[in-house]
Amino acid sequence: MADGRCLVTGATGYIGGRLVPHLLAAGHTVRVLARTPEKLDGVPWRDDVEIVQGDLDDLDSLQRAVADTDVVYHLVHAMGGSDDFKAVEARTANNMVTATTEQGVGRVVYLSGLHPEDPSSWSTHLASRIEVGRILLDSPVPAMVLQAGVVIGSGSASFELIRHLTERLPVMTTPKWVHNRIQPIAIRDVLHYLVAAATVPFAHSREWDIGSDDVMTYGGMMATYARVARLGRRHLLVLRPLTPTLASRWVGLVTPIPPGLARPLIESLECDAVMREHDIDELIPPPPGGLEPYEDAVREAIEHGHRGVVAPRWDDVDLLDAPGAPFPNDPPWSGELLFTHDLEVAVDAAEQQVHAAADVLVGTDIGLDRLTPVPTNVATALVTGAPKEEELGPPAWEPAPASTPDRLLLQARAPLPADVWLEVRTAPGPDATRVGLRLVCAPRGLGGITWWQAMLPLRPLALRRIAAAIRRAAPLQGTGPRVAEGPDDLAG
Repeated sequence: MADGRCLVTGATGYIGGRLVPHLLAAGHTVRVLARTPEKLDGVPWRDDVEIVQGDLDDLDSLQRAVADTDVVYHLVHAMGGSDDFKAVEARTANNMVTATTEQGVGRVVYLSGLHPEDPSSWSTHLASRIEVGRILLDSPVPAMVLQAGVVIGSGSASFELIRHLTERLPVMTTPKWVHNRIQPIAIRDVLHYLVAAATVPFAHSREWDIGSDDVMTYGGMMATYARVARLGRRHLLVLRPLTPTLASRWVGLVTPIPPGLARPLIESLECDAVMREHDIDELIPPPPGGLEPYEDAVREAIEHGHRGVVAPRWDDVDLLDAPGAPFPNDPPWSGELLFTHDLEVAVDAAEQQVHAAADVLVGTDIGLDRLTPVPTNVATALVTGAPKEEELGPPAWEPAPASTPDRLLLQARAPLPADVWLEVRTAPGPDATRVGLRLVCAPRGLGGITWWQAMLPLRPLALRRIAAAIRRAAPLQGTGPRVAEGPDDLAG
């Protein structure tokens, strides 16, 4: 089967949304089933697919969606859903069996989870995913069930749990599952297997385990994240009586992940999640260069996320080569922790002249390392892992990627407990050029958060000094700053 007709359910979700452009790149014709098609507005591939409005719980709309398709990707799972999610998932899986059987679909592909053989160790959500897989495997339609553990990439709920816990807490109390074994897999490798599943011949319906070559503990995954993110050492205190309910409430308190989503994530960590067989290697060879190691997948998610902007734009996203990077339609609780502070001024000069004036900031002393009541060495002592001053040279602003004609982006080169950017935006006004200044801070751990909050009364002073430097460099002097300072924004 080549250049097949594929239906993707869950295209507005994490896996499905990243899978669609890869299927298109592989030459497939793609249709997506969406309960709310408006969620796909602005997505780059929207005009390249057929969109069917419908619901897995509505058999009529499902019949329309699967008609004349060769492959159906069943990628919907009720993470954090209603209390009767098990019944809903079983019913929708049976609807899928009915629709695909009646419409003569060639195969169904489903993504489930790695699990041990003993059902008594399965969480309710994990058991539901396994049951859905078995319903599909018992169908007359050939089915491939791929079973993965923790998926690593910005926007993945499992990865975001690792990110937020590790970045916020240098010392944390954890349940005993931090010592359970996990075999993570990078999102790019999940997509590799899913795309290949559309065409690879297989003898009969069955489950295949997929995972990277790394087998780690959850605590080890957090320690590796801390090292890649330049955080200090993390200390874990295991409390065996900490139940999933208490743990999910605690996670909801210290991270932006909703408790209703945190609970199924935590419950799924109560058992080992490692591959029990490697038969997938005989069916679908690993990608060229091999499977991505956990550390490299973490680095991709972090480094692509450090753009100095609060929300990624589709123009900045590489759909095919960087699936582990943040996407604009990722959940609001995903991505790195960012703080911002804004100032708007008017400069009595042409926009091009203001651009030239803003360029004088490159190489100038940033001043932020002195404009704070919390010295850098104190913040470093709070386990932030700030770079050493001798590694960076003199504190200064330097150009950063993602600058555009109306937007200059500079990054602070200084021994700060955070990554800091200065964004300069310009727009023509009726009497002067409007200049928007924004400080963007990505704190490294608790020390970075403390440092940014301690700068609260001094951030306006820093931005006013920057505005004054631009005004002095502009050919014509303005009539004074028109200030429109906004409250801090928090994006996670």
